[in-house]
Amino acid sequence: MSNKNFGKRKKSQSFRPSGGMKNKPPKTPAEKGREDMENGRLLDGPVYDSSHESEILKAENKAAGIKEEIPSKEPTQEVAPKPKEKENEKGIIAGVKRMIRKLLPKKPSGKEIIINAESLETRVAIMNKTQLEDFTIERNNIERLVASIFKGKVRNLEDRLEAAFVDIGIEKIAFLHYWDILPANLEKQYEVVERKGKRRNTPRISKKDIPKKYPPGSDIILQIQKGPIGTKGPRATTHLSIPGRFLVLLPYSDQLGISKKIQDPKERKRLKQILQSLNIPDNMGAILRTAGEGMRKAYFLYDLKMLMDQWAEVKERIDNEKSPSCVYREPDLIERTVRDFLTEDVDRILIDSTTAYDRMQTLVEKVSKRSKKKVQHYSEPQPIFNKFGITKQLEKAFSRKVTLKSGGALVIDETEALVAIDVNTGSHKGGGKDQSSTILRVNIEAAEEVCRQLKLRNMGGLIIIDFIDMKQRRDRDKVMQKMKEGLRSDRAKTHVLPISQLGLMEMTRQRHSESVLSAFHDECHYCNGRGTIKSPVTMSVEIQRKLTEILKGRNVEQSDSVLRIVVNPNVLDRLRKEDEDLIINFEKKYFVKLEFRADTSFHAEQFKIIDGSNNRELASVAEQPN
Repeated sequence: MSNKNFGKRKKSQSFRPSGGMKNKPPKTPAEKGREDMENGRLLDGPVYDSSHESEILKAENKAAGIKEEIPSKEPTQEVAPKPKEKENEKGIIAGVKRMIRKLLPKKPSGKEIIINAESLETRVAIMNKTQLEDFTIERNNIERLVASIFKGKVRNLEDRLEAAFVDIGIEKIAFLHYWDILPANLEKQYEVVERKGKRRNTPRISKKDIPKKYPPGSDIILQIQKGPIGTKGPRATTHLSIPGRFLVLLPYSDQLGISKKIQDPKERKRLKQILQSLNIPDNMGAILRTAGEGMRKAYFLYDLKMLMDQWAEVKERIDNEKSPSCVYREPDLIERTVRDFLTEDVDRILIDSTTAYDRMQTLVEKVSKRSKKKVQHYSEPQPIFNKFGITKQLEKAFSRKVTLKSGGALVIDETEALVAIDVNTGSHKGGGKDQSSTILRVNIEAAEEVCRQLKLRNMGGLIIIDFIDMKQRRDRDKVMQKMKEGLRSDRAKTHVLPISQLGLMEMTRQRHSESVLSAFHDECHYCNGRGTIKSPVTMSVEIQRKLTEILKGRNVEQSDSVLRIVVNPNVLDRLRKEDEDLIINFEKKYFVKLEFRADTSFHAEQFKIIDGSNNRELASVAEQPN
């Protein structure tokens, strides 16, 4: 909504978005993709409506001093949802078939969770038939911000950005947009379930009421949606949600919802009835997660009781603790693994720490007693990640160049603006009938590996993939389809643009935290993150250029002077060998004696020029900053 339209509202009018409620112009998929790539929380997806994401992201970027990107106007193709299964057969035959399927022993899926728990960090690898499918790492000394709830203190309100800046007790101030304060509906991927009985009347509030309700210095309860990334502080919302195994509790909303990923009509009807029958307080709401499909009512009752007890503890901290303070901390990686990854298709969980194993046994028993036997303790002397070949897969996965089985390769570069992925043919082993079929095979394999790399490296934002040029449109469509299939299992939201004739694919991926590279690697202090340094030839040229500047500016009486030049040993080697004749001619031309000395402490781009007669420093050049 523009400030212009908002300012002209009559006092009696309720808040209404610009353009009206019904005739709101639809966003293009490309615009929606750029919104979602910055969205933070990962459950089954965002809980509350994110239709104002573009406006919030624009204000957040302005607050952080980041130049706004111009959205592409190309048509886009969103990643297609999984195709619906065949309609359930009806009658006695269908019932008999379902009974037989339950009685038959379950076939192993090949999916395993391998956990390496150490004193400083915990690593979780999800394997699918010996191949690393997903990887999560958490440092035990790093504060978990995303999904944590804080009692914050409003520092100031910025009406121009329509945002509040809230002190939550950490170094960076949290960003809270007005849209994240106003009441919100559930996200479209959840079907709203009507509550039994009369719904409460939610007080109407508009943007103009926010400065009065939350003036600077007032307390506010908020939840972190997205952790600090770069210059941005954490992004917050007042729309709280606490996830359980099968339900998500909404403490400040009375809405009920069910995941649309549950497609069986009979099952949806059964789960709706269960959700409506749960004793959820009138001023609270809940969402039934995808993991609840096929579960008995008892599981939901137990999950709701745990969530309500958890919220009672949070509420007590809110009432008693002073701001700013954390009143609810998102569980650590061990507990989140049980909550989010322990699904029916997981064959086993292996963990190498006795303490973590005992704790996981207790956690699993609370949510599913029959899954307790899946948790096993790994006690062999060989490191668990080495035993299952995960270490080698990680080394290959996180290198800049990732080789493909076909002989091709991916070259991955992460920058502040985007992630660039280049596909190279390399030494292709296929030997196809023609070049186009060879290129297609490499591109299809590359598309599969790109989807895997995005999850492993936790890369988000704008991603550009430079596939090998394909002349035929049908070939580009095949690669596009392979990307769609690979992205279906990605829990982060993704939007993909069609492959251009040049072989470029633009896509966005939901960014919920920093990538593995950004979070666990420091910038190289030697090259200042550039990845390159000036060559000895370049340094030789710069030294001679600086000498010329000094000698041309000296007085005539200063001829036959001695200059001492201190350089890095590699640069001195260049000056004494390849450039020896140039230095001799230089001395003759300017009637000067040059003495070169090496200093191992000098950076490759650093040198000093000193007057030999009085040891006065004439010039000092250090390495170039970014």
